[in-house]
Parts: sequence; structure tokens; C-alpha cells
Amino acid sequence: MNKNTNTKKKWLRLILEALIVIGLILVIRAWQQRNVASGVAPGFQSVLLDGNTVNLEDYKGKPVLIHFWAKWCPFCKIEEGSITDIQKDWTVLTVAYQSGNADDIKKHLQERKLQGWQTIVDEDGRLADLFGVTGVPASFILDSAGNIRFSEVGLTSEWGLRARLWWADKFPKKADNTPVTEQ
Repeated sequence: MNKNTNTKKKWLRLILEALIVIGLILVIRAWQQRNVASGVAPGFQSVLLDGNTVNLEDYKGKPVLIHFWAKWCPFCKIEEGSITDIQKDWTVLTVAYQSGNADDIKKHLQERKLQGWQTIVDEDGRLADLFGVTGVPASFILDSAGNIRFSEVGLTSEWGLRARLWWADKFPKKADNTPVTEQ
């Protein structure tokens, strides 16, 4: 065999292996997101770490990122900086999933220097169940009408979340999934 044939075989093998890896990633992500909520976001009322009551209805009229994380999750720690930066420009609610009580979460946020996080303690996982979250990190982007426009389970990038928030802001949908038109 000549050198040109060997080079072609190597490239074909490399492409095939890359397609297999991409396929596996897509299958795993689809499996992770199989039970997550979609459509109109499930309504809830809870208490933030600062003691204020939060009701999802209060956020209608603007996009919001709901971010589920856990203090025991190494991937969640990777996303902390992104969430902190995003909250400077967008409304973000974070949910501490099965990570202990309010004192545990306050201590964790202080140790990690995560100032300003609006955090709900989901010690028993009820809020996560409501959204169909079975793994963290998990992010839900709601549009101004309260529809879940995007959901991500697993690592995602700051620019990806920002782009989705921008899209949800610029192109909201009604509850029946039709575009909202200004009058």
C-alpha cells in the first residue's frame, strides 16, 4: 500500500471515531434530559436563604435562569463563575439541591465567595422533582411568559446560557407556544 492510501484510512478512522464520540454524547445528554419539565414552568413558592419569599409568578415579564446545583457536585463548581457573571445582567434563581440545610448552604456560599446568589434550599429534592431534575448542574431558561424555553443538564458554557437568555428575551412565546407579538 502506498502512503496516500494509509493517510486516507487514518483520516477515515479518525472521522468515524469522532462521529461515534459525538453520537454517544448526544445519546447521553438526551437520556439525562428525558424527564425534565417543558412548556409552561411549574409554579412554585419558596423561601430564599435571605428569608424573603420567592414566587415564580413574580418573575413573569422578564427572562429568568433557574440553576440547580449541589455543593457536592464537582461540575457545579466549574460553572460557579459563569452563574455569578450571568446574574450581573440577568435574573438568576439558584437552587441548592440536596446539599444540606440553610446554614450548610450559607457556609458553602461564603467559602466559595458566591455573593449575591438568590438561593433556594431544596434539601429534600421536591423542587427538583417538580422540574424533573435527576442530575446537576441543571439549568432552565424561562421567557417573559413563564415558558421553559431551554433546559440543560450537565455542563454548559456561560456564552451558551447568555445566548439562550437573549433568545428567550427577544422571542418569547405564549403558553400555547405561539410567538408573542407586540401591539
